[in-house]
Amino acid sequence: MTAPTHTIRLTVAQAIVRYLMNQFIEIDGVETRICGGGFGIFGHGNVPCLGEALYPVQDVLPLYRGQNEQSMGFAAAAYAKYHLRRRFMFCTASAGPGTANLLTASALAHANRLPMLMLCGDTFITRLPDPVLQQLEHFGNPTLGVNDAFKAVTRFWDRITHPAQIIQSLPAALATMLDPADCGPAFLGLPQDVQGWTYDYPEAFFARRVHRIRSQAPDPAEIADAAAALMQAERPVIIAGGGVQYAGTVAELTAFAEAHNIPVVETIAGRANLLDDHGLNIGPLGVTGSDSANIIAQEADVILAVGTRLQDFTTGSWTAFAKDAVLIGLNVGRHDAAKHLSLPVVGDAKQSLPALGSALGSYAAPTEWTDKAKAERAKWTAYVADNVAPGNRPNSYAQAIGVVNALCDKRDRVVAAAGGLPAEVTANWRTLDVGTVDVEFGFSCMGYEIAGGWGARIAQSEGEPTADTIVFCGDGSYLLMNSDIYSSVLTQKKMIVLVLDNGGFAVINKLQNNTGNESFNNLIADCPTVPEPFTIDFDAHARSMGAATETVSNPAELAEAFKRAKAADKTSVIVMKVDPYEGWTTEGHAWWEVGTPQVSDNPNVREKHAEWEAERIKQRQGV
Repeated sequence: MTAPTHTIRLTVAQAIVRYLMNQFIEIDGVETRICGGGFGIFGHGNVPCLGEALYPVQDVLPLYRGQNEQSMGFAAAAYAKYHLRRRFMFCTASAGPGTANLLTASALAHANRLPMLMLCGDTFITRLPDPVLQQLEHFGNPTLGVNDAFKAVTRFWDRITHPAQIIQSLPAALATMLDPADCGPAFLGLPQDVQGWTYDYPEAFFARRVHRIRSQAPDPAEIADAAAALMQAERPVIIAGGGVQYAGTVAELTAFAEAHNIPVVETIAGRANLLDDHGLNIGPLGVTGSDSANIIAQEADVILAVGTRLQDFTTGSWTAFAKDAVLIGLNVGRHDAAKHLSLPVVGDAKQSLPALGSALGSYAAPTEWTDKAKAERAKWTAYVADNVAPGNRPNSYAQAIGVVNALCDKRDRVVAAAGGLPAEVTANWRTLDVGTVDVEFGFSCMGYEIAGGWGARIAQSEGEPTADTIVFCGDGSYLLMNSDIYSSVLTQKKMIVLVLDNGGFAVINKLQNNTGNESFNNLIADCPTVPEPFTIDFDAHARSMGAATETVSNPAELAEAFKRAKAADKTSVIVMKVDPYEGWTTEGHAWWEVGTPQVSDNPNVREKHAEWEAERIKQRQGV
């Protein structure tokens, strides 16, 4: 006789919340709830039902009230990045424009392979009240709406059309967010009527469950092929990507490099894999990299790429490596491991690196090669020391970075995202501890800086409350999205925000000039529709949102202000003007493919086009 199935009658919204409350993950021996809570802005599409379900459990699943749905998504992405994709936050938005505002954040999470759950209002499944407020009508397809736009920017997408559906859909969404290869954002469209419909759910669906991140062992044949290639190498190099941290493999990577005497270069996402003073850390690679890493990468005969998706800023649009260099792609994702006809090793780096090390036996890179790499790194270290030093030159990003780097604590977390600061942080920051740098350059999204800082600080305060989250933000990104300064003050999640004002979109103005074009519509002073340019009082603006604020004139004053911000108990904003033309890091750049005009009336544009195209000869074309 079959035992009866025990059920509990809940609304769809209540069932979703109860399920999330009972999903746990083991981190460092401690079982922790996978979902850290959520960010929400309520509207008619989510407040009656999902709001009702969340209210009684706010102590278990804290709901942070956002100021903008896009910034909520950025905060959720930064939270997941801090937790190395082992925990996530949900975002809930109302039907229509509230949900549409999450599109950019979902794209950011998708590009960066970060988990985020979106619980978004949708039109009524019965269609009886159609057309409803904020509904987009497609006359030939009534099933099509705003939420369908998320199919392009999510790893998992579903519209809940019946209460029983979540029994399948929720576990599938969670499995996607926890999958090391397919990790990314998940979207559940929740029609306003279905949210409140009830169903007799099996109680077993809500049982406490502890999940673990899958660890995939590599194929022995792929390990053997990779080892055979490496054992022939006279000039090997390791590219360490962000996946090294997500796999919890920094120790294994370091041990592998040391055992085989192989130089290591880092991607933007892989910054803070090795400490600045590690002898085999040859520096950041690529367009925003270092001379040391780029020289070594160009001369390498075998390249072991670990946990990287090989974005164009890493590969110099595929000019950073010799055309005959052998590429080994070690990645948990098949798509990344097999790029550019590499020898793929598909597997978790935590298992794959030791297996590859065993297969290599006593192999070690020639001492002359590693010594050369170290010598190049010493030159770059000297260049950075001079580059960040205050002197008889205008204020610069690099100087501000140098001030903060010298005064911050080793576990402080640095956040940057768009404009010139990602390049300047990547090139000039000296890593003080593992996993302390968040330069969002997968989507390079303006507005991530402050919102991401808030999300990172929420995560950081759970385990490292005495550390600080430090945000580097340009004036352009500040103007795009700054309201989470207010959020951080309201929620008492302290950040230190440096607003470095260069009068507009200075790095794109620099690119504009570097491609032979005249300055146009980037710096405020160069906008033809601006009769009388003026600057923003960022100090007063941030102060109006409750932050402690200071405006400084030079790096020396910045140092003193930063010390005060460190000692403060609430969010501090420090403003300093930097020069839009002088003070950029001029060394360390690889070629980057940019579309330039093949014909132009401007001779400078024609000249720059010819210069740009002349470098294309170095490009590996898919092999």
